[in-house]
Amino acid sequence: MNYQETLDYLYSRLPVFQNIGARAFKPGLHTTLQLCNYLGNPQEKYRMIHVGGTNGKGSTSHMLASVLQEAGYKVGLYTSPHLKSFTERIRVNGVRVDEDFITEFTAVNKSYIESLSPSFFEVTVAMAFAYFEKCDVDIAVIEVGMGGRLDSTNIITPLLSVITNVSYDHMQFLGDTLDKIAYEKAGIIKQNIPVVVSERQDDQVANVFSQTASERSAELVYGSDVYEILNSRHVGGNLIVDVMNRSSQMIVYSDLVLDLAGMYQLKNICGVLASIDLLTSSGLNLQPDIISSGLSSVVVNTGLKGRWQKLSDEPLVYCDTAHNYAGVAYTMAQFKSLPSTQMRFVIGFVADKDINSVLQLFPEEGRYYFCQPGNMRALDASDLHQKASELGLSGNVYQDVNEALRAAISDSQLRDTIYVGGSTFVVADLDQL
Repeated sequence: MNYQETLDYLYSRLPVFQNIGARAFKPGLHTTLQLCNYLGNPQEKYRMIHVGGTNGKGSTSHMLASVLQEAGYKVGLYTSPHLKSFTERIRVNGVRVDEDFITEFTAVNKSYIESLSPSFFEVTVAMAFAYFEKCDVDIAVIEVGMGGRLDSTNIITPLLSVITNVSYDHMQFLGDTLDKIAYEKAGIIKQNIPVVVSERQDDQVANVFSQTASERSAELVYGSDVYEILNSRHVGGNLIVDVMNRSSQMIVYSDLVLDLAGMYQLKNICGVLASIDLLTSSGLNLQPDIISSGLSSVVVNTGLKGRWQKLSDEPLVYCDTAHNYAGVAYTMAQFKSLPSTQMRFVIGFVADKDINSVLQLFPEEGRYYFCQPGNMRALDASDLHQKASELGLSGNVYQDVNEALRAAISDSQLRDTIYVGGSTFVVADLDQL
């Protein structure tokens, strides 16, 4: 099989959550453990950082990887889902996995894969671990797929676990209350392994983390207890912040440049910096100048796309992969703060999520261009139009995001603003990305 035939095989032979949702969801670690054992347990051959949480785990993973790269380490990075190409999921120092490796890995292990009947995600995780071993990485940053406790990535024993936050998402799998969701996220906390939680939330969530950490003798650090962000501002497309250490009340980073400019990164950065502190205490060489350089070069170093990404200036167009209530709330606040003669929204969603609360975040005075992602889980644009109309959001229906965006740009004056989002898969379909 060539590369395309290999991808076709993986997508057709193995259940893919990205495409079919619940029917592909296969919680538990047994199959991944079997597969990795067959491969010689590559995940035991290098150091790892495990990153989970509801929102921000992708950005956090990329920021940590970028800083580690700047420090001279050879860094593996595993994230999901991909936007444009499967190879985005597996990177070493920002370079995507070789297509030949994917083809060879699948061919060599095909018989065992078919006898084991794993999910697409389980095979992808094992493939990443094997690739990182082949590349002889120094350290790998591993993003949780969903939840944590039963996620395929949770077979690892990391140097550090990181949990960004807890909010409502994938409730049909993780639970319908924040403490139930927190319990699943806390599943990546390991015995005697420190854990950073980026932001302290309500007592309900905090109690779950403190109890789990205590049971596993794991040091628990809240990033938001260690650091406070002061004087955030946007300059030249970057987010500039001053960072104060809460204990000393001293500014420890002045004019720290973040090239990931979404305001929600203010939540993530405290967790990233607290994680770096613990990694430094474990022996990694992460000096302040390296940290600053890494955080200002995330996009260049790791290839991250779709996080508060500007697509054009006149009209001003931003896209963002935020896809649940907490994530969209941040992007909407930032978008609505932009000077605008008319706000326009190109939005689409997947069908297996309750989007009523998310739609209520969008302003009635906006002009709407309803579309759908080119994905088997897509919510039909006509159904979205109907749901949105009931909430006072008016607009027209388009076949896909690119047609909708062209219409929005055509309708715009130079000082209008356009937001593209609602689903990761809508952003992934953008030709401009």
